[in-house]
Amino acid sequence: MAKFTVNGEEVTVDVEADTPLLWALRDELRLTGTKFGCGIAQCGACTVMVDGMPRRSCVTPVGQVEGSDIETIEGVSGPEAEAVQAAWVDIDVPQCGWCQSGQVMSATALLRMVPKPSDEDIDNAMAGNICRCATYVRIRNAIHNAADTLEG
Repeated sequence: MAKFTVNGEEVTVDVEADTPLLWALRDELRLTGTKFGCGIAQCGACTVMVDGMPRRSCVTPVGQVEGSDIETIEGVSGPEAEAVQAAWVDIDVPQCGWCQSGQVMSATALLRMVPKPSDEDIDNAMAGNICRCATYVRIRNAIHNAADTLEG
C-alpha cells in the first residue's frame, strides 16, 4: 500500500513498493494520459511531476513517492501549463500525439523554473523527450510562444 496525492486528491494504491508509478497511475487509478514508451526512462512519454519536478514514472517505484504530490497530464494546471497547452494547439505541435503528455509536462516544468528560456535551455530541458514524428522545431516554437504569453 502506498499513499500520495495525485492532482490534488489523496489516494492509496494497493501495489508492491517496487511497482512503477506509471502502472499505479494507469492501472490502479485509471489515469491513462501518462504514456508508456520505453520503460527505461529514455523517451519521456511517462513524465509526471513529483513534488514539482519532472520525473519518469516508468522507473519511479511507488515506494519512493509515498507522501509526495504527483501531478499528471490530467491535472496539470497553473499559468505555465495553460500557456503551454494553448501554444501546443496554436502551433499544432502534435502529429501522432503519443509523446505529447510527457512533452507538455516537461515544457511546463521548464517554464516554472525558467520563465524566459533560451534555445539552449529548451534543448537541455527537452533533450530526454523523444518525438517519433520529429516535431522538435514546433515544440521549441511553442515553448517560446508560451513564455511570451506568460511575459506579456
